[in-house]
Amino acid sequence: MTQFAFPLPIDDVLDDVIQKMRQHTQCVLQAPPGAGKTTRIPIALESAEIFSGKILMLEPRRLAARGAATRLAQHYGDALGQTVGYRMRGDSKTSAITKIEVITEGILTRMIQSDPELTGVSCVIFDEFHERSLNADLGLALCLEIRTALRDDLAILVMSATLDAAPVAALMGDAPIVTSQGKSYPVTPHHLARPWAQPNQRGYGFVQAMAALIETAAAETTGSILAFLPGEGEIRRVQALLEPRLKPIHIHPLFGAMPFADQRRAIEPSTSRKLVLATSIAETSLTIEDIRVVVDGGQARRARFDAGSGMSRLVTERVTRAEATQRMGRAGRVSAGTCYKMWTKGEEGGLLPFAPPEIHSSDLSALVLELAAWGTDDPSAMPFLDQPRPTDFSAAQDVLRQLGALDQGNRLTKAGEEMARLPVHPRMAKVLLSAQREAPRAVALMEARDILTSADSGDLTLRWKALNNPREVPRVNLAARKRVLETAKRLKGTGTDNLSLAQMAALAYPDRIGLRRTGKGARYLLSGGRGAEVADGDPLGASRMIVATDLDGGGANARLRLGIAITEAEVLGLYPERIETRQRCIWSKRERRVLAQEEVCFGALVLSAKNWKDCDGAAIGAAMLDGVLDLGLDCLPWSKASRLYLARINRLVSEGADLPDCSPDALALRAQEWLLPHLSGIKTMDALAKLDMGMIVQGLLDWGQNELLNQLAPAHILAPTGTKLMVDYASEPPRISVRLQELFGMTTHPTIGPKRTALLIELLSPAHRPVQTTADLPNFWATSYADVRKDMRGRYPRHPWPENPAEAEPTRRVKHPRKR
Repeated sequence: MTQFAFPLPIDDVLDDVIQKMRQHTQCVLQAPPGAGKTTRIPIALESAEIFSGKILMLEPRRLAARGAATRLAQHYGDALGQTVGYRMRGDSKTSAITKIEVITEGILTRMIQSDPELTGVSCVIFDEFHERSLNADLGLALCLEIRTALRDDLAILVMSATLDAAPVAALMGDAPIVTSQGKSYPVTPHHLARPWAQPNQRGYGFVQAMAALIETAAAETTGSILAFLPGEGEIRRVQALLEPRLKPIHIHPLFGAMPFADQRRAIEPSTSRKLVLATSIAETSLTIEDIRVVVDGGQARRARFDAGSGMSRLVTERVTRAEATQRMGRAGRVSAGTCYKMWTKGEEGGLLPFAPPEIHSSDLSALVLELAAWGTDDPSAMPFLDQPRPTDFSAAQDVLRQLGALDQGNRLTKAGEEMARLPVHPRMAKVLLSAQREAPRAVALMEARDILTSADSGDLTLRWKALNNPREVPRVNLAARKRVLETAKRLKGTGTDNLSLAQMAALAYPDRIGLRRTGKGARYLLSGGRGAEVADGDPLGASRMIVATDLDGGGANARLRLGIAITEAEVLGLYPERIETRQRCIWSKRERRVLAQEEVCFGALVLSAKNWKDCDGAAIGAAMLDGVLDLGLDCLPWSKASRLYLARINRLVSEGADLPDCSPDALALRAQEWLLPHLSGIKTMDALAKLDMGMIVQGLLDWGQNELLNQLAPAHILAPTGTKLMVDYASEPPRISVRLQELFGMTTHPTIGPKRTALLIELLSPAHRPVQTTADLPNFWATSYADVRKDMRGRYPRHPWPENPAEAEPTRRVKHPRKR
């Protein structure tokens, strides 16, 4: 085996890795941060002469790929592009004699799609697989497919610092596992004594606390410091706070969007003490010279995709235990180190073990396009360590259909084939394939972070102006602008259409074309059906139509970060085939009436509307039914007779009679059956008020059921005088009200229903005032009547008050009836 200039912990297992790769052509290597996996393994495999072809090693980031290639080339003592080369989007250094090629993860997918057999490649190494990036998961799945179907000799080595190796080994068909236990040097952790206070949600409290902790670390230790912060904004603010306080220490920011030369300055050796303020870019595969101290802010910024809204948003979250371990390991690369953690020891137990894989948290459009290019629309047929969620996968397919990359059967179209070959997101690929001249600049601008350091508007037009004439726009981030222009040079527009910037944005985001809603605030309905809002005071909010190119997907209405005004004519010119005329009949909650309209629509947007004069009465009735159900059945013009009818039915139902349930809830569920036939052509509440509910409810029962109802729960009973006494079935028990004299001679108490429930009789005076209630009339005659007679005779002397009412003649008259 080759000789190395200095020892590393991984050296103890190199022979084991070589043996496993020789015997099985696959292996999972688990080794802690700082063990030397990236530096040693490719060289050891190459020197063992196991493979005749090239060794590819995947790195998650461009900086890590360049750094790893540089260190590997130093071992061989020749220039990059000779024995060791690298390749990434827009930059490569390789030659015919390159044996080890370090590539960014997305490059592997492009190589496989172009050459499914990976001709000339003997081994693929997945470095830092624990990060579980979308491209790494896809790359491993494709390599396992190739190994199964095309190249059983293709060697695969998966390397990870913190991932549980067993599931990966199982996915690879029980690949052998090699574990390295050693660390370079011990790292001493220092936790906070108590949780730091968070005075507000804008991050300034965090920035100040982090700056103070870095000052403490600088005062208590020697050697260079690496501090982890969630993003560029926090890095810049901490840098501004510390530069006047730590003057002897050179401060270097380090984040992904920086120019490579500036990144190199942050990681290369220094003759003086330095402080590197970095994002998670410095967690893995990157050795920063002279680092003895790590200060971990405990936060990470991640993209979270919401399939429901079709939008991604950046969220700042607590680091996981795996990430904290990775960060702490940075301090033990070259000597014993120290790690200051901005959380308490007690809080550490509450950290999640791992961050979710990107396949569960990212936009899957690019993944779905690659799978379609591979020949499948079924992710379960692919060997993914974690399957994508069905809702996320379907949402991505929907986007790709709108872009024209997939047909209605989710098969790759000709345009989709071309999109898959381009090194950009499918949305941006659509622009490059459709527009000419300005397409590369437009794509680079929309893909990049904001090139203005601050602005009063999220208008993309302002950024376009800054890109082309930076002197005319204040607060331009010149470094960011330069990166956009460099990216644009690497892209090529192949389309023939001369499109405006707004139209190019609409091509990329057909689901985010917005129409301003009525009412207060700059709120928009997007063509995909979601909502968005423009910040108060932003001139962009005055536009009738916009394209939202960058959204924060949180909340009921996503907050627009970047967008551009577009005219209806531009949309019509771009998507004439998607403009639909829809005839729609709906219930308007706001107007409380049915609206029958002919609408010109684009997706969820109604661009214009007019009355639908020939709308069918049945369609109007169905919309009116929606209105009735929205308002509740109490909005119907119920008469006393109709309510009595329903009460009779429900009384019998409660006693077990075989009749349909006519309770309010049951009627609402069956409204289409009994109410809809009577709503044809009714549009307004005034017209609804003219319904004959007595007649309508009669249709709830058939003839036989109605006969049963009349028999067991009659609407009225006859008093001995022949007077119809209406039964109040809403009362419990049901009751009647009658003047006492009309019941003379009645010796059997009236009952109703299958259970022969006694009616409650409210006995009235001649003046129709309640005198007594009884559920047992014969008992009343025999007991309480005497007291009532004694009291009533003096008040109503002209009315009969016989001593024996059970044998008296009933009467409605004033004069005394003749005794029997």
